[in-house]
Amino acid sequence: MEAQVASWDEEQAERSVAVLKAVADPSRYRLLWALTERELPVSRLAELIGAHVAATSQHLARLRAAGLVDSRREGTRIYYRAAGRQVRALLESAVLAGDAVGAPEDAAEAGEATAPVAQEHPAGARVRRRPVAEH
Repeated sequence: MEAQVASWDEEQAERSVAVLKAVADPSRYRLLWALTERELPVSRLAELIGAHVAATSQHLARLRAAGLVDSRREGTRIYYRAAGRQVRALLESAVLAGDAVGAPEDAAEAGEATAPVAQEHPAGARVRRRPVAEH
């Protein structure tokens, strides 16, 4: 069942922009991707993104403020999880949108060479190829 947006709703637009801004950081994107697969403590999430626990906590606070993650406390540990299936759908939509914008077919049509992108990708993300500048 698809949601339909009938008319411009200023409040809805503001909430949507807040969600997109919260996800518009590579570390937060990776955190969210991991949290759609399983619940994890802050310490493990910090290891996952290669950041200090304090920085990871700041990222998680931003994601929680946007309504994208939930947390629970167990003793001194705080565990985080995605706030619902719609979070995974949001991340997958971003992958699809990114593929549509920079699809390899576009580069091939323009006669450009392609090379693999040398970076780590979240589990399940497809690797795109980007045009290589000719020297």
